[in-house]
Amino acid sequence: MKVNSIVSRYIFREMIPPFLINLILFTFIFLMAKIVKITDLIVNHGVSVSSVLLMLICSIPSFLVFVVPMSVMMGVLLAFLRLSNDNEVVALKAGGFSIYRLLPPVFVFCLIGCLVTGFMCIYGSPWGRLFFKALLFETAKSNVDMGLKERTFNDSFKDVMLYVGKIDARDKTLSDIFIEDRQTAGTVSTVVAPNGKLFCDAESLTFQLRLFNGMINTVDQENKAAHSVNFDTYDFNLELAQVLSARKHAQKGRKEMGLGELRSSLREATEKNAKYYLMSMEYYKKFSIPFACFVFGLVGVPLGIQSRSAKRSFGMVLGLLFFLIYYIFLSAGWVFGEAGICPPVLCMWGPNLVIGAVGLYLLMSSAKERPLKGISLLPRIFMRQRFVCSE
Repeated sequence: MKVNSIVSRYIFREMIPPFLINLILFTFIFLMAKIVKITDLIVNHGVSVSSVLLMLICSIPSFLVFVVPMSVMMGVLLAFLRLSNDNEVVALKAGGFSIYRLLPPVFVFCLIGCLVTGFMCIYGSPWGRLFFKALLFETAKSNVDMGLKERTFNDSFKDVMLYVGKIDARDKTLSDIFIEDRQTAGTVSTVVAPNGKLFCDAESLTFQLRLFNGMINTVDQENKAAHSVNFDTYDFNLELAQVLSARKHAQKGRKEMGLGELRSSLREATEKNAKYYLMSMEYYKKFSIPFACFVFGLVGVPLGIQSRSAKRSFGMVLGLLFFLIYYIFLSAGWVFGEAGICPPVLCMWGPNLVIGAVGLYLLMSSAKERPLKGISLLPRIFMRQRFVCSE
């Protein structure tokens, strides 16, 4: 295949602007999904804006694992859609260029996207998750009393439901306290007190509630017995560390492991259970998702050429539709793989094979000047729907 450097550079430059625009757009959309939690951390828990921004930065690598392949597809599709609308593809064909001769810059562009996605899958996402966990731990230490809110049933503590009518932030005194304690198996205890005082240990992330003039009601569900006790002073311990940072010193989760750690875990597995299959799929996913950049690029070229009568908005809808189909196949493969119905390697690589086969068929049809009726009708349907909505 003879490569024309001028045409290749021209096509490559055409793909960069839509790629960057979609990269920023999709990243912003993913971050907006966390805006409610971010607002809650700042307003209700007093977490500093700088800490929240660091948490967002740590979350970005996990988003880019999917955002980069999606943006690669949009960059290729919108670039060829623009070239088709301006009849530049027709001019290139008249000059002796076949569709296949336009692919080298696309493959180079997809290779860059594949390398970036692979780096995020293998290094960026695990690092971001670990750093996020450590940052959450340090934030909890500096805001050790952030788990309490007035007039709210608080379930931030393991097996404990806590309600506080009023909190005096100056001296940490509490009023109208209700506690439901299920820490002991088979026993439910309710503690009611009109007043109490809060003591915090920032190092161990524990609270101690010293309650005054209250009552404890205990129900033994196994023996079907109940009794009540009145008290003058009662100390009740709450461990915030169990919720926010117990996993900090625990074994890494599969999404936080590198390739070497995943391989070691798979070799050390004694049986092929659900955990083994999840580890296997996490391992193969680190390769299959980066390779999806080539699959999406292969699909984007014929879609852009076949949709020459469409606008860019239609191109985005079409690209998102194919990515949605890919994600549905990936989710279905994850379910089948976890249940052991299908081999993990096939579950993770199956979507690439399916979408890649569709892309290859579309590319061969475009090279043979054979229009696809389904693709050619979609722009008309899309424009008709827009016209109806405007009416």
